Formats: sequence, structure tokens, C-alpha cells
Amino acid sequence: MSLSPLPPEAPLVDTHAHLYTLDMPLNANAWHAPTQNASVERYLSVLDEHGIQFAVLAAASIYGDYNDYHIRACRQHPRLRTTIEANPQLDMYTLERMKNDGVVGVRLQWRNIKERPDLNSTEYRRLLKRVADLDWHVHLHDDSHRLPETIRLLEQANVKLVIDHFGRPSEEHGLSSAGFQAILQSIDKGNTWVKLSAGFRLASEELARQCAAELLKSAGPERLLWGSDWPFAAFEDRISYTDTIAAFANWGPDEQARRKIAGETALKLYFS
Repeated sequence: MSLSPLPPEAPLVDTHAHLYTLDMPLNANAWHAPTQNASVERYLSVLDEHGIQFAVLAAASIYGDYNDYHIRACRQHPRLRTTIEANPQLDMYTLERMKNDGVVGVRLQWRNIKERPDLNSTEYRRLLKRVADLDWHVHLHDDSHRLPETIRLLEQANVKLVIDHFGRPSEEHGLSSAGFQAILQSIDKGNTWVKLSAGFRLASEELARQCAAELLKSAGPERLLWGSDWPFAAFEDRISYTDTIAAFANWGPDEQARRKIAGETALKLYFS
């Protein structure tokens, strides 16, 4: 694999991006309808332009369990890994084949879903056992107020847990919210990571900065990851890839910590 030289300030691994093409079938309840392709070729060009060597794709909920494009991209490009939206009925044989093709976890994208699926059900307990057996992780995006219970149930399943977008705390409750505090407590138990990503989706850039500062103080760079959230669904015309790198530098002014977050920590979790 021939990759471009790494600029001094560039992250090494982008741990959150989505790929899709306009001919892919949207979910009936999709919250967003893209207006342009976010192809693997386009994304790799963006990575190369910014000197980023590796990336982890996040299953896009608007396509449900149509994971085909992400899996093909990983199969063709060893610098990529991906999570999937998993039907809980998936058998171990299928999941093992997916692992061989670059899948590293299942994404539970439950934000804005009125009722969370029952993690105590037989089908979800079976899925989570398979996730643990594969040494995958659960990639969680849930509403902040629901995080304490969701995290508790996932901890009981003994799976590695990666939480999206700072845990999406509300501006009203911020760092004192029960969800954000549950994240800090879960990190202390040693099996949870948090993505410093998509600050533009929070109520304010200041809230994102405060969350990052507290996470760096409480968790350290060993439990944090950076992601761009390319191609910035619903923010396509307001955010650039360069903006996301600049935001990361603002959240973590210590260059050594940033290099660990977007380098060693991400490589160890996703590529080792």
C-alpha cells in the first residue's frame, strides 16, 4: 500500500466517515436524503489530500443493514475498516466472513428512535455474545438521556464500546448530564472509548470544546478517538474536511495528545 507522506499536523486515522451512492436504497424512515455521491474514490481522494493514512467507516443508518458498499470498499482497500448495521439474526458464519473483509464492529444508531430495542432479548444477547467472541466493538449513537441504561446493558454483555460524537450531551445539561457522566464512569472501567467527532452537531462549538477538555482530563488520549464525520450529512454545504481537522486542534491543543488519539489509540483498536 503506497500512501502519501504525513504532514506534521495531520491525524493518522479518521475513525468516522460514511460512504454511499445515490442509487443505494434508503430506509423508509431515513432522516436524511443525500444529494450527491459520497463514493469510496471521492473519500480516498479527500484522505490523500489531507495526508490521512487510514480510516474507519461508520454504518449509515439511512441505509439500514445495506452494508454492501462499505464492505466492498474495505475488501478493496486495506487502509479501511467499517462497522455494520446488523440484523440481530445474523449468524456467526456470516459475521466471521465480514470480519475477514474488514468489519470491526456493529453500530447501534438509536438516536431519535422512540423506543430502543430490547438488549435483554434473546436475539440481542446472542448478537452481543458474537460481537464479544469476534473481538469487535459496539459502536453506539444514542440520545444522551438514554445512555446510562444503554451503557449499563452493554457493559453487562462484556463488549468493547465506542460512543459517538461526545455522547451528544444537550446544551441544557452539558457535562453534568447523566449521559455524559455515565460515559466518564464507563471509561474508568476500561472497555469504553469516545469519539471526538462532529462537534458541529452539538448545540455549540463551546460545548464541544468543554466536552473534549473534560474527556482529555478524565480519560486521557488512550480512550479517545477522532473522526471527521465526512461527508457531513445535512451539513454538506457548511463544513469542510479542513474544518474538522482545525476543530480537533482546538479541542486538543496538546499536539502529542492529538497524535496519540488519532494515531496509536485508533490503530490499536481498529487495525491491530
